[in-house]
Amino acid sequence: MWILHKIFSKLTKISLLHAAALALLMIIISSITMRLAEPETFPRFIDAVWWTMTTLVTVGYGDYYPKSDIGRIFTMILIYTVGIGAMGVIIGKVFESFSMYRKLKEEGQLTYSGKGHYILIGASKEKLENVVEEILNGRDKCDVVIVDHAERTPIEQNRVHFVSGNPAEEEVLLKANILEAKSVAIFSDDRNDFAEYADGKTLLTASRVEHISKKYDKNIYTIVEIKKDKHIALFEHANVDEVILSNDSVSRLMAQAAIHHGSSKLFNQMLSSADGENLYEIKTKPHWNTYRDAAMELFNMGATLISDGSALDIARRHNEKIPEDANLFIICDEITYRKIVG
Repeated sequence: MWILHKIFSKLTKISLLHAAALALLMIIISSITMRLAEPETFPRFIDAVWWTMTTLVTVGYGDYYPKSDIGRIFTMILIYTVGIGAMGVIIGKVFESFSMYRKLKEEGQLTYSGKGHYILIGASKEKLENVVEEILNGRDKCDVVIVDHAERTPIEQNRVHFVSGNPAEEEVLLKANILEAKSVAIFSDDRNDFAEYADGKTLLTASRVEHISKKYDKNIYTIVEIKKDKHIALFEHANVDEVILSNDSVSRLMAQAAIHHGSSKLFNQMLSSADGENLYEIKTKPHWNTYRDAAMELFNMGATLISDGSALDIARRHNEKIPEDANLFIICDEITYRKIVG
């Protein structure tokens, strides 16, 4: 018993890879032994393997069983030493590995290896929940990777991954696989009441993203949220693709709702991926020469053309030729959108 205790104590310290190799070795040796001991009972090697597997996990279907004394003695040794002891240790190692993986994922210690995901940096939990919900309910069905200083993931969801660390460090952003991300959204620090400090922190992260973009010759689409419009020029210098004014946007929305009653419902619907009429981006089609051509065909299909990128004046330029790289935005329902892009 002391010897078995010594053996099992050492087994508990081996790695999962070594445990799996040991289990495979035990299965092969046991199967060969029974095949040689009772060739009539186990005419094929696969029969011996089947018997070994069901015996080691103590299932024992009874379709194959040893009939000789040697075979029965070997079976007893196999069950009470390997089956109950060693296999228990191996199964425990498997569950231990799953538990360790989940722990490391929750703590943000794992490297994300997926592609076409969205990276969110620096948002409060409440803001994160809203943004993540919109992305996960969207058409793309992409993953979300949150990068933050926190010690534990702020959102537990299968398609949400967490990387813990300083988002202004290259190593941390590479762990989030930033080079394969669809876009990076950097939020303003709501915990900092000073706009200069909050925007400075955001600028530091945005500059790191731009540095990685140049270093690896990869175009990384970056959106930032800032608190002061006077800082926009600094972010443009850092080659940020889009800048959103946090407080200013809310103030302007309130003003529009006060002037144009009910307009907030229109903005909310355009900003949400809920059912109904939503904002969609489409590419120009070869047979569309002018904005008028595109607008008329889209209108007949049930969609409204509203802009080319951020240019909302295309109705006054309806006879102009549409550039090949135009990004047209339309308003319609999802069924109409799928017919247009299909």
